[in-house]
Amino acid sequence: MKMEEGMQLIDENGKFNVDGLQDFVTATEFAQSGPSYAIVAIIGSQSSGKSTLLNQTFHTKFKEMDAYNGRSQTTKGIWIAKCSDIDPFTIVMDFEGTDSNQRGEDDAAFERQSTLFALEIADVVLINMWCKDIGLEHAASRPLLKTVFQVIKRSSKQPKKTLLFVIRDHTKTPLERLKKFIFEDIEKIWDAVPEPETTPLYEFFKVEITALPSYEFQEVEFKEQVAFPLRKQFVNPQNCWPEFF
Repeated sequence: MKMEEGMQLIDENGKFNVDGLQDFVTATEFAQSGPSYAIVAIIGSQSSGKSTLLNQTFHTKFKEMDAYNGRSQTTKGIWIAKCSDIDPFTIVMDFEGTDSNQRGEDDAAFERQSTLFALEIADVVLINMWCKDIGLEHAASRPLLKTVFQVIKRSSKQPKKTLLFVIRDHTKTPLERLKKFIFEDIEKIWDAVPEPETTPLYEFFKVEITALPSYEFQEVEFKEQVAFPLRKQFVNPQNCWPEFF
């Protein structure tokens, strides 16, 4: 098993791959890492380049969509892979894209369950979104964030998570204006959730926002910005995690 290529942890029907996980733990020597490990997950709409982003950032080899064959579902269920060149021991999770016409009526339930799973298990959750979709409802993952916030507000205190919004195909709109809009939007979603208590959003999450050029039309610039500063957030000369951890 080539750990950078990953294994399917949960299939598209929600079945957990117990044997595969045991093989993964053995092959990666995960048990030997002790408490020194981290988990990064990515969520976002179908065909938004999630697998490509993970492969470029963490040097994994998740299957990517072939744009020449049209835009269709590539990742089914939830896949995991080990990063071979990041310390501490790091697992990356590639989630099936949301808003997929392949799922139809089953889409919303699987989206909610998988998103909650990501927030429960991961230290950092990358929220991958097209720049043109900022301000939209489903494409900008607003219903999923509402579901997450509802559960978080009603749960006991958990370790602080990082939500890292990755804006794809950045346009001429200045990044600072996009950041302002996203921060205001997620604060509105948080405040709109019925409150068992008035705990501020930022006691549960640290929110980071970055933007990348088009991978399809500006591949060189895309790779340069993924290598630095995005990948630099996870790899530095001291081989430790970034300060937002």
